[in-house]
Amino acid sequence: MPILPKGHPKLLNAWAFYDWANSVYSLVIASAVFPIFYKIIFKESGRNYVTIFGMQCKDTAMISFVTAFAFLIVALFSPILSGIADYVGNKKSFLRFFCYMGAISCIGLYWFNLDNLFISYTLYFFGLIGFWSSLVFYNSYLPDIAFPDQQDRVSARGFSLGYFGSTLLLLLNLAMVMFPKTFGIDGAEEAMRISFISVGLWWIGFSHITYYYLPKGNQNKQPITKAVIMNGFNELRKVWQQLQENLALKRYLYSYFVFIMAVQTVMLIATYFGSTEIIWKNPDDPTLQGLDKIFQVEKTGLIICILLIQLIAIVGAFITSRASEKFGNIKTLLFLNAFWAILCVFAYSMKVPNDFYIMAGLVGLVMGGIQSLARSTYSKLLPETEDTASFFSFYDVTEKIGIVIGMSIYGIIDQVTGSMRNSIVFLGVFFVIGFFLLLRVPKKALS
Repeated sequence: MPILPKGHPKLLNAWAFYDWANSVYSLVIASAVFPIFYKIIFKESGRNYVTIFGMQCKDTAMISFVTAFAFLIVALFSPILSGIADYVGNKKSFLRFFCYMGAISCIGLYWFNLDNLFISYTLYFFGLIGFWSSLVFYNSYLPDIAFPDQQDRVSARGFSLGYFGSTLLLLLNLAMVMFPKTFGIDGAEEAMRISFISVGLWWIGFSHITYYYLPKGNQNKQPITKAVIMNGFNELRKVWQQLQENLALKRYLYSYFVFIMAVQTVMLIATYFGSTEIIWKNPDDPTLQGLDKIFQVEKTGLIICILLIQLIAIVGAFITSRASEKFGNIKTLLFLNAFWAILCVFAYSMKVPNDFYIMAGLVGLVMGGIQSLARSTYSKLLPETEDTASFFSFYDVTEKIGIVIGMSIYGIIDQVTGSMRNSIVFLGVFFVIGFFLLLRVPKKALS
């Protein structure tokens, strides 16, 4: 394994390439094929609810609650893992472990079915944990491998690579779904199940390019004690104490906590929303016969939207990076929050496919941009320190707790009111709050 200096192009590209490897999860599993698969198997069963542990819950609310619980586990355990990683000095091993956990869980989704929902949801649950826990260690590498003036572009490069790579696999998966006979597959549902396997293999395979170049760190041969395990929480406490002396970073994190809650929740439920709330075609239309044809119309529409989001997101991340260079990180984030708030209001009134196509294009424009800029802004605001894992663990815990709250609120409103529209318009409030909290970040913080 070559030892490359900080800022070396190969090192920066290798780090960014993990986005190429793992983004297939966030696209195929979290956003595209699995949500369509999930809704279709419920529609084919003739019901829209699940009964688990003796309780009945709406199907879309249930997936929100499973997602929220997974993020809660990540939020609770990432400080422990961060503490151990700091002690052992090998973030790469943890990155690899959670990559494998997530990828193998994706492969296991091939057997997802309504006859054994506990195991099915468990596989989905561990896929989420593997993906998001690996990001704790992946993100913490950014200030280790890139200088401050490189971080915006490298962060954006990672998201762009992720969108491009995941779109390539998605195109293959969607070709399988829409033309299964061409690939020798017995039906669209089977093609979807095979696509889950392809995600796991892609994720594991391409991640080895990243592992080859990332630094390993110092090895500590001493046994791991209780103090080491609790060190992660102690480090979080130290980070919190340092935040009291860093007004800009503290106020930025307040805002980040609020707006990322809404961003991630919208991204996680977008396809479920489109499948449930959009009228893709009137079931009484004489040109449609049977569930298969109705589902085909819905699948095609959702697929177009997903591809539109992915392709525009590549451009959006690039534009956001350039906008931050010209106008500054905070001003650009202010614009993005205001834009997201408007999109949530518009989403409430969407009913027909054309509305959803327009929304897809607009979401794609700001989706990758706000994530990459949020990550690099945080990195720039960090104080001089070698303990980047603790600071990024704090960053990730902030994000995960926000998602737990966002997904829980979304699921509760969906369950109580019976409509996802009420849930998504409520998320617009968080973008408005995030906007005003960003205004409190000192203007000279990033000058």
